[in-house]
Amino acid sequence: MALSDIAEELDKADPTLSRYNRQMLWPAIGIEGQKKLKAAKVLLVGCGALGTVVANLLARGGVGHLTIVDRDFIEITNLQRQVLFDHDDIEQNLPKSVAAQKKIARINPDVTVEAVVADVNHTNIEQLAAGKDLLLDGTDNFETRFLLNDVSVKHNIPWIYGAVISAMGLAMNILPNESPCLRCIFETVPPPGMNPTCDTAGVLGPTVSIVSSWQALEAMKLLTGNKKDLSPYLFSFDMWDNRWQQLNVKKAKEIADCPCCKHKNFEYLSGKFASSTTSLCGRNAVQISRSAGDAANGAKVDFDRIAANLRNVGKASFNKFMLKCPIVEGDGERRKEYELTLFADGRAIVKGTNEASVARNIYSKYVGA
Repeated sequence: MALSDIAEELDKADPTLSRYNRQMLWPAIGIEGQKKLKAAKVLLVGCGALGTVVANLLARGGVGHLTIVDRDFIEITNLQRQVLFDHDDIEQNLPKSVAAQKKIARINPDVTVEAVVADVNHTNIEQLAAGKDLLLDGTDNFETRFLLNDVSVKHNIPWIYGAVISAMGLAMNILPNESPCLRCIFETVPPPGMNPTCDTAGVLGPTVSIVSSWQALEAMKLLTGNKKDLSPYLFSFDMWDNRWQQLNVKKAKEIADCPCCKHKNFEYLSGKFASSTTSLCGRNAVQISRSAGDAANGAKVDFDRIAANLRNVGKASFNKFMLKCPIVEGDGERRKEYELTLFADGRAIVKGTNEASVARNIYSKYVGA
């Protein structure tokens, strides 16, 4: 359909869609696809590097309702890759989801954005996902991703996985009852410290943009009814070394004895594998404990590996019993000092806060599991 024909049709139908006329020139979208985007409801969990790019692209593309959930606030080190934020947001001391909501309102006032400042866990994930057409992964840890996976399979809501570290990225569509789920591919949460995090190994902005742009485009395919065009692969690449792979994981659903999609045993949603937190009275500290199930599945913590991962964060000292590392976040009036103590069973004490969400955020950033 030519641009003039689209304009004529919009005058008859919905003039508010005119801002998307270049997008509607793509035959697979057109006016009908754009209407479907406008009617869509999407839950985005995490509004950091991946989440800000995805939210930006989907808002500009006309997804009608975005619920953005994040537990964190904005720091100057975020601005290198988190595209919805700027210095003004830091000065206003805004949570990430609220800052994203305000920015999107200026980008596209026709999009409804619900900002939720919360730590996503097994007590609130089903309520957040209720009524949504799609779930999107902007998180930084396996526990939350496995929660998304459980909710997706239980309630038959598709979700799109994405992960990035350094110059490497992973992404995959998960369609309940059709494709392998995330636990078909990754059966359990890795032991603490097994994988580096963005805060220990770094992350390159262009890598983030590749993964999140892939997620956003797959989301648009699904929401416009172009399901046949969705990628069936686990998409993997190393941008620095110029290596790209599309991994055929279709048989994983048949091969894996998956507790989630095969046995409908939603262990993360039930709270069985949820990490627990306890405020330590009078110590300005929070203890984080792994669940008995995850502790049993994982090996002992490798302090040598974790100390190496933390080399750019602070000077870690350890013996066979525990590791300690000072951590400084923010600067100026926002400067906060913490001390992370990690034990061999994965339990940790974060000193410098009484807030469970802050302690969990420190653990996720610097330990990673």
